[in-house]
Amino acid sequence: MSVNYKDNVKLGVIGCGKMASAILGGVINNKFLSNDKIFVYDVNSEASGALALKFNFNISSSIEELLNNVNTILLATKPFVANDVLLNIGKNYSNQLIMSILAGVKIEKYLSILKNAQIVRIMPNTPALVNQGMSAVCASLNTSKENFNFAYSFMKNCGRVIKTTEDKMDIITALSGSGPAYYFKIIDLMANAASKLGLNYEEAILLSSQTALGSAKMVMENDFNINQLIKNVTTPGGCTEVGNNVLLNSDIEGIIDKTIKDTMQKAVELG
Repeated sequence: MSVNYKDNVKLGVIGCGKMASAILGGVINNKFLSNDKIFVYDVNSEASGALALKFNFNISSSIEELLNNVNTILLATKPFVANDVLLNIGKNYSNQLIMSILAGVKIEKYLSILKNAQIVRIMPNTPALVNQGMSAVCASLNTSKENFNFAYSFMKNCGRVIKTTEDKMDIITALSGSGPAYYFKIIDLMANAASKLGLNYEEAILLSSQTALGSAKMVMENDFNINQLIKNVTTPGGCTEVGNNVLLNSDIEGIIDKTIKDTMQKAVELG
């Protein structure tokens, strides 16, 4: 099947958690798809009911019913139930395009159950909730260019997207998929450090958060020239230089390296 999203897509969503809601919110807000063309199912009927009510989607009472109504699937369940869900899909599968946001689950796994299916793996992240997501997409070799471009355009509705290959997906999972949690922790640690010195936490967390947001924006608007940006804010013999030296003389690089490496390894194990 080849999909023209402007006219032909009927999207079935399996798994109705926060990430699915964030992605679909962008899709609806940008009028990429109309809500009457979207069908949702979750083993937890309260979750599918809440998502359907929020966006006026169609509710399906089973995977079988959903498959009978759609030509494209967004798979958004937990990775550990992937095998059971794919086996269930396989009972009534009729060549729908499969877009999956399941961390760690390899294309080979999908094709072992859904023979010759066109599979697009997607690694999104939670800033999609505020339309600032970072996603990566890769596809099975038999996926048409049109379908791959559809998935890419689909994810652009909640932030930025890169096209990649599957051998990079576990690294991307560690960096941008899990990365928001690590940035949240750093923002919190900086705010706590300032609050220990006399700021109240509410002021400190605002200062830390906005500083992180502004700094990230400067990186993206200055050709990712990190070293020059550090130099621009650092006066020789000044305050920032003292802080830079603390970081340089610590094992922060080793800690970050281990964080990303261990996260990547977990993604590998999920597959």
